[in-house]
Amino acid sequence: MAHLVLLGDSIFDNGVYVPGHPDVVQQLRAKLGSADEATLVAVDGNVTADVERQLARMPAGVTHLFISVGGNDALRASSLLHERVQSVAEGVDRLRRVVSQFAADYVEMLAGVAGHNKPTTVCTIYDSIPGLEPAAVTALGAFNEVILRAAFHRGLPVIDLRLVCNQASDYSPRSPIEPSHLGGAKIATAIATVFREHDFSGRRTTVYS
Repeated sequence: MAHLVLLGDSIFDNGVYVPGHPDVVQQLRAKLGSADEATLVAVDGNVTADVERQLARMPAGVTHLFISVGGNDALRASSLLHERVQSVAEGVDRLRRVVSQFAADYVEMLAGVAGHNKPTTVCTIYDSIPGLEPAAVTALGAFNEVILRAAFHRGLPVIDLRLVCNQASDYSPRSPIEPSHLGGAKIATAIATVFREHDFSGRRTTVYS
């Protein structure tokens, strides 16, 4: 029996944003075999540094870890997009400093996850949010570069949510930065696909969309 655990933020913990519909973990359970289980440990609003506390709450018998985190780190830094600067170079340098801190947090987080010695999959941050300003899409590219480099370094599979949640209907009417039940279904399908198809013994990064 496999036991999948979902860590991270509201990309997985989206229940409050899909009233009357199943959330991501419920949809994932419906896609798994009857002998397999999925547990939600992710918490709406959490950032990368919070995953350490989530790991301490994992149930016994965990076999696979799925992590979607980083969007709230980017959201907390989004005010820099509206700061006044003297040059493009100054603006880019401010972004670089924020992303460098995120990189340090993300690498530290994955090191902690690796200590549990479980097959692990990470997710990028989606960027097709309705109404998202172009500058924010560009900035998210820098955050996603951090995630991809960290995954490549450890040979982890990646679910590229930029390709999974690529329609306006994938986002919740209650909050456009959260997945709708339709987007959640696509995320759950991607998780189930990685679980069934990826060879975790090979330490090879494969991007799933």
